Amino acid sequence: MNRADAFEAVAAPATDRPWWKGAAIYQIYPRSFQDSNGDGIGDLPGITQRLGHVASLGVDAIWISPFFTSPMKDFGYDVADYCDVDPIFGTLADFDTLIARAHELGLKVLIDQVYSHTSDEHPWFVESRSSRTNAKADWFVWADAKPDGSPPSNWQSVFGGPAWTWDARRGQYYLHNFLNSQPQVNMHNREVQDAMLAAMRFWLDRGVDGFRIDALNFAMHDPELRDNPPAPATDRLRSRPFDFQLKKYNMSHPDIPAFIARIRALTDAYDGIFTVAEVGGDEAEAEMKAFTRGEQHLNSAYGFNFLYAEELTPGSICAALAEWPDEEGVGWPSWAFENHDAPRAVSRWWKPAQRADAARMKMMLLACLRGNIILYYGEELGLTQVEIPFEQLHDPEAIANWPLTLSRDGARTPMPWDASSAHSGFTEGEPWLPVGDDNAARSVEMQEGDDASLLHHTRAMLSLRRDTPALHHGAVVRCETVGGLFVIERRAQNQTVRCLFNLGSGTAAAPGDLATGSVLAAINGATSANLPPLSAMVIEI
Repeated sequence: MNRADAFEAVAAPATDRPWWKGAAIYQIYPRSFQDSNGDGIGDLPGITQRLGHVASLGVDAIWISPFFTSPMKDFGYDVADYCDVDPIFGTLADFDTLIARAHELGLKVLIDQVYSHTSDEHPWFVESRSSRTNAKADWFVWADAKPDGSPPSNWQSVFGGPAWTWDARRGQYYLHNFLNSQPQVNMHNREVQDAMLAAMRFWLDRGVDGFRIDALNFAMHDPELRDNPPAPATDRLRSRPFDFQLKKYNMSHPDIPAFIARIRALTDAYDGIFTVAEVGGDEAEAEMKAFTRGEQHLNSAYGFNFLYAEELTPGSICAALAEWPDEEGVGWPSWAFENHDAPRAVSRWWKPAQRADAARMKMMLLACLRGNIILYYGEELGLTQVEIPFEQLHDPEAIANWPLTLSRDGARTPMPWDASSAHSGFTEGEPWLPVGDDNAARSVEMQEGDDASLLHHTRAMLSLRRDTPALHHGAVVRCETVGGLFVIERRAQNQTVRCLFNLGSGTAAAPGDLATGSVLAAINGATSANLPPLSAMVIEI
């Protein structure tokens, strides 16, 4: 597949780049990183304790998944207080300590913001559901039943079943795109927007350096409540009613960018703030561009190009990069191969015998992508998906759709720190999820003592990216398959770098002068003549 003509060789001068452009960001799922008090659940003091490890990787920032007050029905993405820390994670003072330590180590701190819904225990919703005339009556999405008593529209929840739940207090249905304990906020209401911006300001004043905004394209709905049309037939498994519809009216309203402009106006009042939106769905690329266009919107967005991909292919990589040419007015992408919602990539893409080499190749590939790159905790160790038996599941989506939905819990298992302690040093108590035998054998302690480990390789790849302008922020000028090799070329100022990958199962010869130049890195037996399966090299030409 030749996509070379889709790219332009333009890169911003170094003096024009903010800190986040080209950054490596490390995502921490707080329940699973480090437990400091023996209750089996990770917490903020635990994160602070382990920040030295994160800083040693050479990343620029950490992103901490939700730690706000919550009943934890969706593990923190059901927020009951936007401006406080849930007691299982610690206190606001613990957060302040974390911020101070991160900044001392040169790490920026990003936190989640969830603007599309709250917990049904949030005081806003408690008041809203109490009557049709209270001060917050219109802060959530309420609608009358149809004449036959059925829901106002055919919209379906991501987690299964109708997206409407009847509430006898008001004699109306309320909307929830996820769990019925996660009522949809009415972001069309200016007062609601003001309240969300006030919460953002609260954390900015505490010193955070940016935000990852959850499910942003769910933030506004069609006020006319029109039915979604059916989705075209597909050969993919449909395990939820949600999969049978085109999500045209329950999300992705065209007024969302206007609210984003208000976010940008707020963050621009502070120095060096970075914002990135999570955007999934049928029209993800178009929405990501709309959410990041120009200088009045968010700094970046990331979708699900790789998070749920069943295989890693040159075509999918080139197509993703081609969506974000280095052109005036086009936003800046962010990429992740793994996160808290998706199965571990090494388990999705490769068989057990391939995973050691594949994990090294995958880390080099991530370092070669144009945009920001996001590492999920434990990705530097090569953690795999853990099989969680039904009786140990916590993930509400997996429980509801068992066994057809792969549990998110398998990618949320505790971080293995050492080989000698119980539960790999994650906790002195009983962990909320098992570490997993395979992952226990990949502990930080064991890999620190092995110069050939993935941990050391990850540090080397992040250092290579940081020290090589073409990789850090350069344009993509070539993305194609040549013979049996996948080729990406990056260019910045006077430097051009060629990245070669063998994603296939046989050895590939480097045709012509493809591998000629100064070798900056070579892994898994790659040479200028031949690249074995899952090998790669980076060459300055």
